[in-house]
Amino acid sequence: MKEITYEELKRLSGDSYQLIDIRDEGLTAYGIIPGAVNIYVEDLENSSILADIPKEKKLIFYCEIGRMSREIDDTLECFEGRDCYSLSEGYVGYIRAGIKSDTDKEAKRKKAEDSIKKKFHKQLFSPFAKACKTYKLIEEGDHIAVCISGGKDSMLMAKLFQEIKLHRQVEFDLTFLVMDPGYNSENRALIESNAEALGIPVTIFESTIFDAVDTIEKNPCYLCARMRRGYLYSKAKELGCNKIALGHHFDDVIETILMGMIHSGQVQTMMPKLHSTNFEGMQLIRPLYLVRESDICAWRDYNDLHFLQCACHFTDTCTTCHEDGTTSSKRLETKKLIAELKKSNPFVEFNIFRSVENVNLDTVIEYKQKGVRHNFLDEY
Repeated sequence: MKEITYEELKRLSGDSYQLIDIRDEGLTAYGIIPGAVNIYVEDLENSSILADIPKEKKLIFYCEIGRMSREIDDTLECFEGRDCYSLSEGYVGYIRAGIKSDTDKEAKRKKAEDSIKKKFHKQLFSPFAKACKTYKLIEEGDHIAVCISGGKDSMLMAKLFQEIKLHRQVEFDLTFLVMDPGYNSENRALIESNAEALGIPVTIFESTIFDAVDTIEKNPCYLCARMRRGYLYSKAKELGCNKIALGHHFDDVIETILMGMIHSGQVQTMMPKLHSTNFEGMQLIRPLYLVRESDICAWRDYNDLHFLQCACHFTDTCTTCHEDGTTSSKRLETKKLIAELKKSNPFVEFNIFRSVENVNLDTVIEYKQKGVRHNFLDEY
């Protein structure tokens, strides 16, 4: 399919073309280009939306980085008589173009910080501070490596850490750590641009994780996530840190609980903090533990911020990487299930969360503790 750049697109009349986003729900949830319609790539031939677009309009397709849209077969019957293009560099290219045109970075940073202090204080800073206090995530003398992937969650986490440090209830140090596992130059530049615009002084180091898992066919995301964590622990320890902070939020926690039951037949949760088993003296903390994803999205959109969700070069449809080996489609399924249950029970999300705080061992048939299985018959 012929390609068109975003700069060329801007020179066209808005009435002369129709943008079509072919990404899945996991990616479109992070934003679409204004004026675009969403038709998942597998539904193009049977889409009534496509049939309703006037034939004189150019059809301009885009995906995450421009690969899937470039490979669309424009000889399909549904494209007959139409002028079709692939948007070069896809949605990521659109985001980068916006960042380049944003000259007043100081105003952007100030607005983002002010919104945390005022408009979103109750939704973001309060639950962040509550998690830190409840689970003792920040302690006197800590040196915390705030791990930034380039997504909305880790970028907000960095800003919340900067804000809570101003309160000076305990003395601690921060290093904002970005690992480049093999990003293409455009994705790395996007992370650096966002960090600069938000006033986050990042420390970047390289690894070869993408190359290492490139030939892995089974669960490459699982291996990638495990390797990422190991590299982060190692670099953080080298820099004198005793903790690494990851950007998992409340919704990640309840989805993990439900997915463990449905797909793995086990009851477990994503813990707010963990001791590292391989790096002595190191801990992992999750300070967004009580923060809702919808509130993170609201902060992002209010400040007109655009972040990477996944910079993996293996697939345009990889919307997230989880160390438990679960796929993005399973996560999306679980999100939809919780949303459906919420229609009849508005408290379902908090009940799922509380279920792992209210475990009654007297009514559990069997459980594991420190690798040892205990059966109710042991003390019956």
